[in-house]
Amino acid sequence: MRLALAAALLAATAAPALAAPLHSFSGLALSAAGDRVASVEENEDATAAKPAHGRIVVRSAKDGKILATLNPCAQCTYSGLTFGPGGTLAYLQRDRATGVVALALADGKTTRTIASVKGIAQTPRFSPDGKKIALLVTLNAAKESGATQPGVRQVGEIGEKSDEQRLAVFNLTGAPVTDVKPVSPADRYVYEYSWTPDGTGFVATTALGNGDDNWWVATLDAIDATTGAVRPIARPKTQINAPRISPDGKTVAYIGGLMSDFGSVGGDIWTVPFAGGEPVDMTKGEKATVTSLSWTKGGLRATRLMGPDMQIAAPGAKGTTMLWAQPSSFAAGDGRAAYSADGATIATVVSDFEHAPAIYAGPARSPRKITTDNDSQVALVKARSISWKNDGFDVQGWLLTPIDADPARKAPMITVVHGGPAAANVPNFVSKGGLPSLIRAGYYVFLPNPRGSYGQGEAFTMANRRDFGGGDLRDILAGIDAVEKVAPVDDNRLGLTGGSYGGFMAMWANTQTNRFKAIVAGAGLSNWISYYGTNGIDQWMIPFFGKSAYDDPEPYVKASAITYIKKARTPTFIYVGERDIEVPPTQSIEYWHALKELGVPTSLVIYPDEGHGIRGAEHAADVQRRSVAWFDKYLGK
Repeated sequence: MRLALAAALLAATAAPALAAPLHSFSGLALSAAGDRVASVEENEDATAAKPAHGRIVVRSAKDGKILATLNPCAQCTYSGLTFGPGGTLAYLQRDRATGVVALALADGKTTRTIASVKGIAQTPRFSPDGKKIALLVTLNAAKESGATQPGVRQVGEIGEKSDEQRLAVFNLTGAPVTDVKPVSPADRYVYEYSWTPDGTGFVATTALGNGDDNWWVATLDAIDATTGAVRPIARPKTQINAPRISPDGKTVAYIGGLMSDFGSVGGDIWTVPFAGGEPVDMTKGEKATVTSLSWTKGGLRATRLMGPDMQIAAPGAKGTTMLWAQPSSFAAGDGRAAYSADGATIATVVSDFEHAPAIYAGPARSPRKITTDNDSQVALVKARSISWKNDGFDVQGWLLTPIDADPARKAPMITVVHGGPAAANVPNFVSKGGLPSLIRAGYYVFLPNPRGSYGQGEAFTMANRRDFGGGDLRDILAGIDAVEKVAPVDDNRLGLTGGSYGGFMAMWANTQTNRFKAIVAGAGLSNWISYYGTNGIDQWMIPFFGKSAYDDPEPYVKASAITYIKKARTPTFIYVGERDIEVPPTQSIEYWHALKELGVPTSLVIYPDEGHGIRGAEHAADVQRRSVAWFDKYLGK
């Protein structure tokens, strides 16, 4: 199911309406024996009055046959699916009305509750002997976990209390636990963890204080499963994620790199003795970004982004062996792929721009598509990978063409800059969100991965440090030139949009070039100095700028759109969430105020109760409607 990468865009007939609602798969897990997969499945019907209710579906990994369907709570959502060493399935069942999350086990079609948590719970993991299960809990949480979620309103005395995510351990026998007593210390936020092979403790990434802010300075620690005692393993100079320990218990591996946003994981694989020591970069210099990591009995397994391809790979002492690759996106549980205990079998949810999600499972070198639920879905676009060179870098991106586009007629194009800044535009089926709105309106869409992105090694990801809006903007403009050489794009009708770091790039580009005729900026940063003092996650900025805005303000001022705001000429629509702590709405207000005073056409919408990303269905639909209308007004239909 590789993407069509034809030398020229092909004419196509208009697409019929979708035959059925999109069938989604989330939280995919694979049994230790590699014979069963479980996922939360639902039909996402955009026309339905209420959101669909997901169910836990257990399938044969051989042919996708449904073995069991679990739905014990009609008003609950399910997550955290994981199989124990003996084949028992654990999952989390959240009732938002009561604020309770139940940790439950399923054996066949029978379910039972192990514990109930008042607050938030995530990432259950069985002990190696299958007799206990650990869980990350936030008791009586004030907000959802992660900085992208809506923040607590800044009223009263602020900064005095932060949510604490802690480790709790439960026996699988006995009465259900309702009085949850975490084992890890109260002053330490635990982000990710793994059991040690002997079941006596954990390796974990942790930080003291504010969990939203300090993810960027987390350390690698060992935590005793009985006493909660913490022993430092390493204090890496990189940001760290996905700690995994070898089957012999001697070595810890983790992903380390210049990561910059919750959920956007990428870097090299580093190893360090469990007893402690200096970490070593075992994939140094490889032209790929590791996006998830597991340590199986058969060795390390990782997913990597290399150019347009997502890969299943086996890193080793003599280098990394690529097992399987697709120009697609992978998804499974809290990683990108799930593995059997021996690492020989994998399972993952695969999708690309032209193919709707499907579960793939089987041998690591040749998994097969085992679900057909989305086979009737019709693609809205033709996609092709575009590569170009700029400033000595090899750069890659994606061009999406409406399926019914006339290749003989020049069309307007919208460039979409991803957030991060360390992230990447990767293939996902075009069915919901802003992209379908632009495609249906007749726009070509360009998704560049300029320097600073994942996909070409850590050196490429680090190439925009202290140069925000410099080389990466030049890469994007050069990419548009590359697109115009192979596609009928009208250079006089170019638009630009993006959210978060992409929102910054949209605001910034307005002060650097007049090439774009319309801009839409979501949750953008207009003034790095004021941003440093008002956001809730300032720790992420130090690795990129070198020092704080108070110690070295010059690079912050130099990269601020406000510094050059009198050069802005392009009409700009701006939107942001009211409770965004990653990029507070004051950044959008400051930019909007400047454009308005300068007489540049502009509009600003602040959506109530939204965080970093507009999630409410009505609000998201309003953003899409306003964005398309803005581009239509200034680019012409």
